[in-house]
Amino acid sequence: MNKVLFFAGLQEKAGKEFVEIDVDGQTVQSLKERLEKDYGLTDIYEAMTAINEEIASNDTTIKEKDTIAFLPPVSGG
Repeated sequence: MNKVLFFAGLQEKAGKEFVEIDVDGQTVQSLKERLEKDYGLTDIYEAMTAINEEIASNDTTIKEKDTIAFLPPVSGG
């Protein structure tokens, strides 16, 4: 099982701070596609991805018990 964390606008759109799903052996890209389909997170592709607090690319393979975080770009003034 994996914990998937959402931040900022992704959290608002998903309606939850995190979900627990099994994505062991899948890539970050396939997880993004699943989250887009299941939660309507079309902005997920612009988000930075971290696995266990380290930046990950779309082709990174997720392992059992990894925590995946999606951090959308933010702007400020």
